[in-house]
Amino acid sequence: MSPTKSLIRTLHLWAGLVFGTLLVLQGLTGSILSWRHELDALLNPGLLQVAPPPHTRQGETLRVAPALVGDVGDMLAAREGYGRPNMLMLPEHAGDVFIAWYRPGKTASIWQQGVTRQVMVDPATLAILGERRWGEAGLSRPQLLPTLFHLHHYLLAGDGGKVVLAVEGVALLVLSITGLIVWWPKLTRSAIWHALSFRLGASWPKFSFQLHRAAGFWCAPVFLLLAVSGIYFNMPAWVTPAVNALSPLTPNDKPANRSAPDAGAAAPQAVLAAAQALFPEGRVSRLNYPAKAGQPYEVRVRQPGEWRHGDGATRITVDSGDATVLRVVDPLRMRPGDRFLSWMFPLHTGEALGTAGRVLISLVGLMPLVFFVTGLVMWIKFRRPKAKPRRRATVASSQDSIAA
Repeated sequence: MSPTKSLIRTLHLWAGLVFGTLLVLQGLTGSILSWRHELDALLNPGLLQVAPPPHTRQGETLRVAPALVGDVGDMLAAREGYGRPNMLMLPEHAGDVFIAWYRPGKTASIWQQGVTRQVMVDPATLAILGERRWGEAGLSRPQLLPTLFHLHHYLLAGDGGKVVLAVEGVALLVLSITGLIVWWPKLTRSAIWHALSFRLGASWPKFSFQLHRAAGFWCAPVFLLLAVSGIYFNMPAWVTPAVNALSPLTPNDKPANRSAPDAGAAAPQAVLAAAQALFPEGRVSRLNYPAKAGQPYEVRVRQPGEWRHGDGATRITVDSGDATVLRVVDPLRMRPGDRFLSWMFPLHTGEALGTAGRVLISLVGLMPLVFFVTGLVMWIKFRRPKAKPRRRATVASSQDSIAA
C-alpha cells in the first residue's frame, strides 16, 4: 500500500473511532424522526388528534378557512394565561389540531436548550386540548418525540450542540470521501465485484471487512448528502459562501412594514387571504405573528410540486398594517443557488422522494451502527499481536539431543 493511501486509511480509522458513537446516535434518532409526525400522533392521540370535520375523511388534506385561523388567535389572545401566540400551525389533515407556539426567552448560555410552549386547539370547538414544553427533555409520551428531535438537532445542548453537530458533519464528509478512496479497487471485473459484494459464511473478521467495504460504497452518496445538509443546518456560514461563489444567493434580509404607522392593524384573516390569493392551489400551513409592533406577518404555504412536504417552503411576508404583500420566496422559481439550499431539508429527511425516500433514510440511519461495529472488529483484529509460531517438535527434540 502506498504511503498516501496508508495515511488516508489512518485518517478514516481515527475519524470513525472519535466520531463513531455520535454518528450512531445521529443515525438512530434520524431513522426514528423520519416518521416523527406519525409516531407523535400515535403516542398522543388525545393531544394531537380530533374527530375530522363533517363531510371529510380522517387523513384527508385540509384547507383551513382564514376566518377560523383568526378565531383561534382571538380565542387564545383573550384567554388568561395564554395570549396571542408567536406562531400558529394549521391542521394539515382532517383530524389534526391547531398548534400555537409561544417563543421562549433568551437562554443564559449557548449550551442551554430553549423551551417553547406548545398549545393544542381543537379546530371544531376551539377547545384547548392540552400543551407541552417543546425542548424540555423527558421520556413521557408527550415529550418523547420532542426529546428525540432536540437530541438529533441540538444534542439537547442549544446552539452549542449545533456547533458540535456541524463538526460531526465535517467528520462524516471526511469519512465518506476517505472511505471511497480506500475502497477503490483495481479496475478488473473480479476486483470490482469483490469490492461491491460480501459473502456469508466467512469468519467474523473477514465478513466484517467485506460488509464494511461493500456497504460503505453503496451508502457513500447518501452520507455525502447528509453530511453537507447537516453542516448547512447547523452552521450555514460554513456552506453558503461556497454556494454563493457558484451561484449568487438572494440576500436574506428581513423586510419591514411599508404602511404608515397610523394605518392600523391588519386582521390575520386579511393577511392569510392575501397569501392565499397568490397561491390559490397551495395550502396555507402556518402563520407567524409580528414579533413587535410595526413588523410584518409571515405566512408559510406548501405548493403542489414542492419537494418539501408538511409546511412547505413558500414564504409570503405581509404588511401588518394594510395587508399588502412585501416579499415572496417561491421555491419553484428560485435562483439555482437558492433552490439548491432549499432542497437540503427535504433531501435530508427523504421526504423529497415520498415514502420511498423516508424508508431509504431510515435504513441508511441504521448503517452508522453497522459501520461502527464492523470497523471496531477490524481494528481489534489488526491490533491483536500475531502469535509467535511454535517450534516443531522434531526441531525441539534435536536441540535437546545436542544439548545432552
